[in-house]
Amino acid sequence: MNHRTNGILRREELAGRLPSDDRLKLGPIAIIECVENIPCNPCVDACPRGAITIDGDINGTPSVDDEKCNGCTVCLSACPGLAIFVVDAADKGGAGRVSLPYEYRPLPERDERVDAVDREGQVVCEGRVTRVLDSKTLDRTPIITIEVPHEHVMTVRHFRRRT
Repeated sequence: MNHRTNGILRREELAGRLPSDDRLKLGPIAIIECVENIPCNPCVDACPRGAITIDGDINGTPSVDDEKCNGCTVCLSACPGLAIFVVDAADKGGAGRVSLPYEYRPLPERDERVDAVDREGQVVCEGRVTRVLDSKTLDRTPIITIEVPHEHVMTVRHFRRRT
């Protein structure tokens, strides 16, 4: 089954588009999970380092130059499809970080404990909010960074607040 039949993107569908394990260990990098061939390119224009490109015309899918990207998160709020994440898989005491666009209110608080979920919405681990970015420059799309166990950084794609 693929995302066209159930709406859930599987990691196998991203084969060849993800950074190498060696690059992931170096620090933050954008992960683009956009697989649709639609006319869209705000991520290309938003990237201050020119690390995001689209091969061919505007209908192609974007890719990240692993050597240029420093994981600044500017592209996250620019993506109308919420399909870009920044992953920091450099092992920091057994934890990594995932930064993601967040369009709900109220915003979570720093140090808040959350349930980190995968692409299917299934809880995979506990996370802790480490950063909340919310400014006019983010085009009304705050960026939330959560810390999760290192082994889950490439699995976690959102979170649920606890009540």
